[in-house]
Amino acid sequence: MAKLLSCVLGPRLYRVHRPRPARPGPEGTGGSGGDPAWDSYYQPRGLEKHTDSVLALASAAGATPSTWSSSRCWRTATAWAPPRSRSWPIDFRWDSTGVPWGGSRDVPLLRPPPGHRGAARGFLGALRKVPCRLASLLLAHTLGRRMLFPGSVRLLQKALLPSLLQGQARLVEECGGQRAKLLACDGNEIDTMFIDRRDRPGPHGSTLVICCEGNAGFYEVGCLCTPLEAGYSVLGWNHPGFGGSTGVPLPQSEANAMDVVVRFALQELRFPPRSIVIYAWSIGGFTATWAAMSYPELGALVLDASFDDLVPLALKVLPRSWGELVTRTVREHLNLNNAEQLCRYQGPVLLVRRTRDEIITTTVPDDIASNRGNDLLLKLLQHRYPKIMADEGTRIVREWLETATPAEERVLAQRCPVDECWCRTVLEAFAGDRNPPFPWSLGEELSVQERQQLALFLAQKHLQNFEASHCTPLPPQAFRLPWTL
Repeated sequence: MAKLLSCVLGPRLYRVHRPRPARPGPEGTGGSGGDPAWDSYYQPRGLEKHTDSVLALASAAGATPSTWSSSRCWRTATAWAPPRSRSWPIDFRWDSTGVPWGGSRDVPLLRPPPGHRGAARGFLGALRKVPCRLASLLLAHTLGRRMLFPGSVRLLQKALLPSLLQGQARLVEECGGQRAKLLACDGNEIDTMFIDRRDRPGPHGSTLVICCEGNAGFYEVGCLCTPLEAGYSVLGWNHPGFGGSTGVPLPQSEANAMDVVVRFALQELRFPPRSIVIYAWSIGGFTATWAAMSYPELGALVLDASFDDLVPLALKVLPRSWGELVTRTVREHLNLNNAEQLCRYQGPVLLVRRTRDEIITTTVPDDIASNRGNDLLLKLLQHRYPKIMADEGTRIVREWLETATPAEERVLAQRCPVDECWCRTVLEAFAGDRNPPFPWSLGEELSVQERQQLALFLAQKHLQNFEASHCTPLPPQAFRLPWTL
């Protein structure tokens, strides 16, 4: 009976990971160069192979539970002879060493302010809002969620499966990766991959980079490769509903997943908070800024090709006539308020802006002025240095952000030169040994030209340009930690 349950409930076996030989030999001599002996993919036999195909097709087509159950039972019978893999146990729980959120089943999120309440109140007023609320709920959980997180669509995952298996095998077999299953507070199981570089020579191994992937990214083939190749210890994880993670990707489940990942790094992997850097690409900026806001002792934050708020980007891709419905849907169900969360973090921040970004610009890719990374930078600087970023400071930074060519940037530098030594001296003198929390009051006593100079200096230290489109991988030599005083 136990064997039968294991076949029914156990995971599908795709691959048996094996260590590579120390000295790969030529083909046919035990090396990895095309030797069939090193083909570690599990090959289902006979009827099992066909029933696996039926299961995959049924899953992609959204089959009913009864159909799925009958197919699963048939595969159980066909898989009886070759033993399936054992059930993958939980390696770490969100409540392993205490619950920081008062025992709640969800971690806290910043909620949007309540809307304006009109004259219509009570039962009739609430009744009039029901159709709008139902339309928002329907849009969020059908088209909205799938557009926001296309990587959760099973057909796409099926198409990417060979690449994902190959990427996972490389991380395990060549990089010494350790896979772990984490249980989040909402019951979702989060698939993670950890590569430890602490025992290797080099200056970066003692720093852990937690990687937050994009909306169609997986740790097997995603942005994790950039800090890994740069020599850092890395911890990757898949969004709920992506790869080996369960659940549905929504803001609350995303934050719940990020919470257990950070706790795993702190409590199980034993990295000091100041040695942990959060690195996010694109939509991963939401979970990254949530982690920085919720765990303010973390060392640094790097946001690559990220944005300040989802609403302008959602309005860009959906019909203009849907404007009010889209805004309501995002605010109530898909609120990725990155800038608001980022401003709650006191640590070092670096933004990487893609100069030909076709995803987070609101007009055309070449219009760098419409890149929402600009707004993310401005909101961060305006929060941290409100006196420096008064009218003149904001104006000169916005002008710098809109320079589209090196020639335009040189003209601006000649008109408003930046003395880096003077800027550092002023900032260090104000910080002193106090290290005051943001926002700073520095700037009120300075002249207009001095405030502009400081504003440009701070902008250039917090933002790094990368001459590429949205999906171009960031090379390891371009990955760096944020500037600090």
